[in-house]
Amino acid sequence: MKATATEERAKRDHLQMQKGICIALDIHQLTPHDIPLLRSLNTLFGHAFGEPDTYCAEPPSDAYLAGLLAKEGLIVLVALLAEQVVGGLVAYELDKIERARRELYIYDLAVAEAHRRCGIATALIKRLREIAISRGAWIIYVQADYGDDPAIALYEKLGVREEVLHFDIDVADKS
Repeated sequence: MKATATEERAKRDHLQMQKGICIALDIHQLTPHDIPLLRSLNTLFGHAFGEPDTYCAEPPSDAYLAGLLAKEGLIVLVALLAEQVVGGLVAYELDKIERARRELYIYDLAVAEAHRRCGIATALIKRLREIAISRGAWIIYVQADYGDDPAIALYEKLGVREEVLHFDIDVADKS
């Protein structure tokens, strides 16, 4: 089935590289058939976050990953240049109870070091905005770590900064 012109525009962004070369970037939403792309994204995340063991040491089975990608509330986008994953994000759709609406939470977002500062993260978020609108979400939110100045600058360009605290609560009972 051939994609419409609107669908093609939603997938493709032309980015101006730092050296003046215009490139075509394909933003692709992963499906259960895209396990190799998801594995490439996990490798990219491991390198970008300095946590290769977290993202690559114990890879889940293809069946597990396909099951995740089949879930309606999980959105995984990859940025492809010449069919290579150079960036991506993982977002979760959260249905709210205070109103009949939903939010999207960007859990992971990274771009390969060689391709940073070229608009790839912005293109990924732009595509996520389109998905958010189509799903009736009212907001997208993301967390940034202190000291991650490029991420903070990007998010400030695209949204409103909130001052919040984040806590990790261990699931094991320590009492």
